[in-house]
Amino acid sequence: MNNETVIFALTSNVDLANEICKFLNLPLGNVEIYHFADGEILVEPHETVRGRKVYIIQSTCSPVTERLMEVLVCVDACKRASAGEINLVIPYFGYARQDRKSKPRQPITAKLVADLLQTAGANRIITIDLHASQIQGFFDIPIDDLTAVPMLGQYFKTMGFDPNDIVVVSPDHGGTTRARNLANKLDAPIAIIDKRRPRPNVVEAHNIIGDIEDKICIVVDDICDTGGSLVAACEMLNDKGAREIYVAVTHGVFSNCAITTIENSPIKQMIITNTIPLSEEQKNETTKIKQLSVGYMLAKTIEAIQYNNSVSHVYDLFGN
Repeated sequence: MNNETVIFALTSNVDLANEICKFLNLPLGNVEIYHFADGEILVEPHETVRGRKVYIIQSTCSPVTERLMEVLVCVDACKRASAGEINLVIPYFGYARQDRKSKPRQPITAKLVADLLQTAGANRIITIDLHASQIQGFFDIPIDDLTAVPMLGQYFKTMGFDPNDIVVVSPDHGGTTRARNLANKLDAPIAIIDKRRPRPNVVEAHNIIGDIEDKICIVVDDICDTGGSLVAACEMLNDKGAREIYVAVTHGVFSNCAITTIENSPIKQMIITNTIPLSEEQKNETTKIKQLSVGYMLAKTIEAIQYNNSVSHVYDLFGN
């Protein structure tokens, strides 16, 4: 594996890439990324990729378009340098929320991004908790859409809650399957918040389907952006008599004043992963957010792909 594999980290997930390389006992590949004064981007790998399996690690988080362009330029560089296979590890897939036309004349940008990645020369995509699993169908190359739910479930198991006291809550109807998967890990029932979203980042919660009174509520979602929708849901749970409120989120986008919003909310603790790294400023602002690493899961996924093993066995690492 050492001679045939090279892992490059672009600008968004360097620490995560180093962790993956440590688990795989591989050095991190040498690559330079230049951002010129006029906004152009140049990516230059400084080691041979000829005939090798290349893994490029980059979440397309803020600044989304720059991060995406870095990926496209790096893929093109590797393709022109005769890489044997180009695999993109995109823990957080930006533009995934633009997956359909909800109004006339709207783009389906998630499909556009899929086309761009394939046209550039990507041979495989590895990502975590796509906002809509149907996005996998936008690709004509293999895509492994992993989930952090088993890892999140394992964390809550270590907290020693009585299963009879827990209820897993989906903040909307669309997240019911995710909530059910976590509930199965914890042997707990689920509840669903019936809400409407009149415009982006604005939510109107109307009702709760399920029993949450005097329960430890674990709200599970894929993304926390501004935090407005999530906190509104948690405030509703609090008003309806929830004993404690925890939140499990895969991707902590945390735009605008999200951290402050969470700190001032009834949330006792929010568990996120490091698909998007927290800045030092964000770490200093919060006492409620705990970050788990997806490094080991991604390392084992890369290992499975390298040896043509089943990727689904990666979840065995986190128990049943």
